[in-house]
Amino acid sequence: MTIYDWIVIFIYLSIVVGISYAIGKKQKNQEDYYIAGKTLKYWQVGSSLVANQVSAISLVGVPAFIAIKRGGGLKWLQYEFAVPLSMVVIILVLIPVYRKKLKISIYEYLEQRFGSFSRSLLSFVFLISRSLASGVALLATSYVTSVALNLDIKITIILIAFVSLLYTSIGGIKADIYSDIIQLIILWFSSIVSIYILLNLLGWNFSGIHSLLVDRLRVFYLSKTGLGDGENFGFLPMLFGGLFLYISYYGCDQSQAQRLLSTKSDMETKKALVFNSFLRFPLVLTYSAVGLLFLLFLEKDSSFALKLSNLSPDYAMPVFFKTFLPAGVLGIVVSGIFAASMSSLDSAINSLSAATWEDFLIKLFPSLKRVEDRKKVFYSRFITVLWGVFTSVFALMIVNSSETVVEIVNKIGSAFYGPIAAFFFIGIFTKAEEFETLVGFTFAIAMNIFLWLKHPEISWLWWNPIGFFIPFLTVFIIVNVKKGKKRSLNFINISLNLRQSYVLALILWFFLIVLVSFLIESIFRVF
Repeated sequence: MTIYDWIVIFIYLSIVVGISYAIGKKQKNQEDYYIAGKTLKYWQVGSSLVANQVSAISLVGVPAFIAIKRGGGLKWLQYEFAVPLSMVVIILVLIPVYRKKLKISIYEYLEQRFGSFSRSLLSFVFLISRSLASGVALLATSYVTSVALNLDIKITIILIAFVSLLYTSIGGIKADIYSDIIQLIILWFSSIVSIYILLNLLGWNFSGIHSLLVDRLRVFYLSKTGLGDGENFGFLPMLFGGLFLYISYYGCDQSQAQRLLSTKSDMETKKALVFNSFLRFPLVLTYSAVGLLFLLFLEKDSSFALKLSNLSPDYAMPVFFKTFLPAGVLGIVVSGIFAASMSSLDSAINSLSAATWEDFLIKLFPSLKRVEDRKKVFYSRFITVLWGVFTSVFALMIVNSSETVVEIVNKIGSAFYGPIAAFFFIGIFTKAEEFETLVGFTFAIAMNIFLWLKHPEISWLWWNPIGFFIPFLTVFIIVNVKKGKKRSLNFINISLNLRQSYVLALILWFFLIVLVSFLIESIFRVF
């Protein structure tokens, strides 16, 4: 990189830290720090949700998956089908509960419904799983960022962690969300620039597209069930597994749900979820276009393809950027990659701090409730720093064993997503008691671990719906045999307004996404 690229990166980081400092000066209490005083607009939260989930190195990961990775291709688009449907469920079921009953931690609901043990247990699961997963994500993204910055991997981890800690600890969730918005703009701009560069390198000539591997141009894999065939990217596992994964991730994970509590009204929260769904698919299409053009470019430039032959697929796009992007523009794109790396850490450590304070510290030390607001904000920032240091140290510890750890931590997350969502839904829809719900939760996790160890041919995406429905079945069985007396599970009569405009819009958007994906596949078949 040239001096101009480093200047661009320095300006970007200075802007992010400067915004954080300006925000931090105005914070008066923990509500300001953790949920932005409930003042954020729907498009801000919606953009943050998109940036935090989709762009975690998607600029390099998605094109590499489509163009290079074994078993990859346009099947990636199937990941998006479940998003609008999951938003429908969250809007109908979780948002009314969260907005009426909760302050900062979503696990507070579990104490209200079941008891303090349930709240502590699921919050503890979140603290462990999210902190370790964040460390793994930091390492995984740092590998790519280190190539782009031409720095040692450990120095890259420390640099990303330091900047993330600086602006997150000072500015709280509002700084996270503002930085996510800037990051989203940079990444989308970088994708468009990449498309333009690739088109020029191809001479705007697509004549060789018919020679591409047919499987890479397929979107729908309807015959692949993921139930014994070892296929993770079939239509059914990605639709149904993705549905419960996204319900749990967006609705039952503190790192994302905390954002849903930061808007000023229920309506703004619903609009944020709709905005997230509407924005994700066009962004993924942009990434996919980069991947398709990159695939065609590799077919036409055998020398560059040979240069990548001994590298991991995730390094392909950084090498391409360093080779073909002009000075200054490279700095912008690398800033986007750097920002995506930071996004894997910033929201996580803020939510870890919130859960630590709300679910544990003020219960263990009730006197903390009487501390003045300014001191509470200071303590919150200090806890944020501690979690940031912990995740960063963990990332540094696993540098030499990353592939195994990445796989294990990701699968642990999937083993828990369904059962965690089930815990919330059992509380909302039934009159089940704490004991039987805990038994169902434990049994579901045990079943997912069993599938992981004994049946690897079953897609891990199926663990999400399996882990969701087993607690319901377990609770039903326990209720009907408890103390030898039969009694009904007693479902709570909840009216779901399916005619809400937001719900109808999301359902229509789902069908539109599927239709567009079908048209894309059909067009390539014509070629």
